[in-house]
Amino acid sequence: MSLPTESLQTDVSRVDWVDIAKGFCILLVVMMHATLGVEKATGEPTVLNGFIEWAKPFRMPDFFLISGLFLAARINRPWRAYLDSKVLYFAYFYVLWLTIQFAMKAPGMISASGFEATAIAYLTGLVQPWGTLWFIYMLAVFFVTAKLLHDAPKALVWTAAAMIYLAAPHTGWLLVDEFAARFVFFYTGYWAAPVIFRYAETITKAPVGLVAAALVAWAAMNALFVENGLAFVKGLDLWVSYAGVAAVVAFSVILLPTLPGRALAFCGRNSIAIYLAFPLFMGPARVVALKLGSIIPDWAAALISMSAGVFGALILAHLVKGTRFAFLFTRPKAFAWSTARRPASRRAERIAVF
Repeated sequence: MSLPTESLQTDVSRVDWVDIAKGFCILLVVMMHATLGVEKATGEPTVLNGFIEWAKPFRMPDFFLISGLFLAARINRPWRAYLDSKVLYFAYFYVLWLTIQFAMKAPGMISASGFEATAIAYLTGLVQPWGTLWFIYMLAVFFVTAKLLHDAPKALVWTAAAMIYLAAPHTGWLLVDEFAARFVFFYTGYWAAPVIFRYAETITKAPVGLVAAALVAWAAMNALFVENGLAFVKGLDLWVSYAGVAAVVAFSVILLPTLPGRALAFCGRNSIAIYLAFPLFMGPARVVALKLGSIIPDWAAALISMSAGVFGALILAHLVKGTRFAFLFTRPKAFAWSTARRPASRRAERIAVF
C-alpha cells in the first residue's frame, strides 16, 4: 500500500510570468554548471563563458527574489504548519538528494580519501550546504528568518540585510556567506511583492517594441558593467542585480503569448525537479561529449551536457510520477507533521520557491 504523499507540484492556478522567469533562471543555472564543468575538464574557457559572466549579476538574485514573492500568503501560518512546509519540506529533499549525489561520488571519494573522510564529508553536508543543493538549504534558513522577523519594521529588516550584504563576509562557512549575499534579495521579493506585480502589470500594457528596445539597452549596459568589473563593485552590484531582476520580469512578461514562453513556463513549473536531478545526467553526458572533442567544439559539449541535465531531469520526474519511486520528487506524508494545518486556499500552497 502506498503512503499518502504531498506533491512537489500543486495543481493550482499560477502566475505565468513567474513560471517563465523561474524557467529562464533554472536554464541559466544548469548552463553555468555545464559550462564550468567542461572548462574545468579542458582547462580552457569556452565561448559561452562570456554569457555566463553576463548573467552572473542577476542569475541567483532573481531566483531568491522570486522565492519571496508569495511569502506574505504563508507567513501568518502557525509555527508548526510553517515549519512543516518551509523547513521539513526542504530538509526532506535536501537530505534525500544529498544522499543520492554522495552515493554517486562515494566510490571516487573513498578511493582518493578513504571511507572515514568520505563519511565525515557526508555528515558535514548536513550542516554545511553542499554542492548544487545549497540553494534548497538556504531557502529553509531564509523562510525561518523572515518568520522570526515578521513583526519587525520591514524597512529596518531590509536595511540590515543590505548592510550585511555590503559587509560581504568571507568566513568560508557557506551558511554565513550565502546568507549575507542572498537574504536581501529574498526579503526584497517578500517586501516589494506588490510593487513587483504592479510593475509586471505595467509591462503587459506597454508596447512590446518599446519593452524590447529597453531590454536591448539594459543587456548592453549590463555587458558593459560586467566587462569593466563595475557589476561586481560592492554597493553598485546590488543595484545592478536589481536592474537585472527587473529585466528578467519584463522579458518574462513579453514572452507570455509565445511558444518559447510556454516552454520556459514548463521548465519553471518543474524547476525544482530540474534543480534536484540535473547533476545525475549532466556529468555522464559531459564525459561522453568531451570524448567527441575532435568532432565538436567545447561549447557544444557544454550545451550537450546542459541539455542532458534538463531533459534527463524532466524525463525522470515524468517516469517516476505515480510509481514507488515518486518519493524522489514527492514528499511522503510520513516525513511531514501530518497534524500541521493546511491552508484553506490551495492558491496559498503554490510552490513558488524556484
